[in-house]
Amino acid sequence: MSIAEGSMSKSSTLPERQPRAVGLLGGGVIGGGWAARFVLNGVDVRLYGHSPRTVERVQRILANARRAYQRLTLVPLPAEGSLTVVKSVADAVRGVDLVQESVPERLELKQPLLAAASKAAGPETLICSSTSGLRPSLLQAEVVNPERMLVAHPFNPVYLLPLVELCAGQHTAPEALARAAEIYRAVGMYPLLLRKEVDGFIANRLQEAVFREALWLVHDDLATVQEIDDAVRYSFGLRRPVMGPVQSYRVTVDETSARRAMERFAPELKLPWTKLTEVPEFTDAFLEKLAEQSEAQAGKLTIPELEQKRDDCLVAVLQGLRDQGYGAGETLARWEQGLRDSLPQLTNGSGPLRIPTRQVPSEWNDHVTGSEYPQLFGIATDNLLCYIGVDAKYRSNSGNYRTVETHVSHLRELYAGDRVEVLTQILGADDRRLHLFHLLTREGEKEPATTGEQVMVHVNAGSGRRGPVEGNVRERVLELARIHAELPRPGANICLR
Repeated sequence: MSIAEGSMSKSSTLPERQPRAVGLLGGGVIGGGWAARFVLNGVDVRLYGHSPRTVERVQRILANARRAYQRLTLVPLPAEGSLTVVKSVADAVRGVDLVQESVPERLELKQPLLAAASKAAGPETLICSSTSGLRPSLLQAEVVNPERMLVAHPFNPVYLLPLVELCAGQHTAPEALARAAEIYRAVGMYPLLLRKEVDGFIANRLQEAVFREALWLVHDDLATVQEIDDAVRYSFGLRRPVMGPVQSYRVTVDETSARRAMERFAPELKLPWTKLTEVPEFTDAFLEKLAEQSEAQAGKLTIPELEQKRDDCLVAVLQGLRDQGYGAGETLARWEQGLRDSLPQLTNGSGPLRIPTRQVPSEWNDHVTGSEYPQLFGIATDNLLCYIGVDAKYRSNSGNYRTVETHVSHLRELYAGDRVEVLTQILGADDRRLHLFHLLTREGEKEPATTGEQVMVHVNAGSGRRGPVEGNVRERVLELARIHAELPRPGANICLR
């Protein structure tokens, strides 16, 4: 992937639901985050930014995002989209499916920029603003065809945090909201449609209320920046990836009735515990106090190091939630499944199935351990299931395969940074069982590093009990098993019983 002046390449492998290309107006922290989110999902990007530091900043954000995605998922990503830096608004928005504006939070900057974009873009092009608080109706004032304009407010870092708040203005068409939601879902986000226009939307109103109170605690010398962050990080902050503030209170009082739970807290909410919407004056002395305490809390970590630490911690939280199938983890799992479904089926029709080459993540340290091989083999298994037709519709209506036995043989060590591929062969199959053999090799080598075997059983969608595979999936798996039976049979450690 390169940042260059000039024309933008077209990706031929994108799912139809994704945009072919997007135009980004603004290359700051948010604009750069959008660039990373789209580029790493295989979408071509045209970027217009005034700052001479735009290219340097976006390159740094892209590098952070690549590093984070390598840790976040083992599912192979699509080929990166291109990123072209252009010299005008018209060049950024011409021929794209979506325009994303992310310039500073000033109405006098956003209104004319959005107006210019709407005049140069095609009439069907979606135009979205990343504004963190301005109502979309204000932004629509000078927009041509305002029915296709809305707010799509993300959170930093855009490439990791899935929420994007979608807010319609007075002139926004419902189909524009639906189209925008589909686009953001396709790149792994969680679109939240607001019921009404409101300043600051939902999440910012909540987080700024906490921020105001934190400022008062520092201003009144009741707590330091470090103590405030510790109070949040070690208490209710740990609950936030699982449940929001209202549900947390209900669980706290152990009431089966939500109404009774709220009634119990009502008297406490009338106590003068907070400053509500008042904000302390940002005098030189107060600013100096905030700066000194923030610097002390950061210690010797630089901003780039803090960004990487933030990303690593977010990756760990998202992966934990994915394993539990909850909250933002569901969004991550859905995005990964979309990546799996769009993987090219690398087979000549008679040989084993092969997943695209994958680099061993650097955080696996010196060498790959036994607990990490099943992750790589799991991707290979999903690849085979996609090949035989076990898609979302089949899983919902008919059933799925479930692993009941595994065996891994470690033959040679792998190291962080190695590029590997997995070949998958069916050793046996019938109406209820599937016996797979995975061969993992380092790129360019013939000798395997690791082998893995799985025995899987088919379970029915309704009962979750073992049952026969159905329809076209049955035909495809038995046919593939017949073809694979003609291949040399590797030494098996598991016997179908």
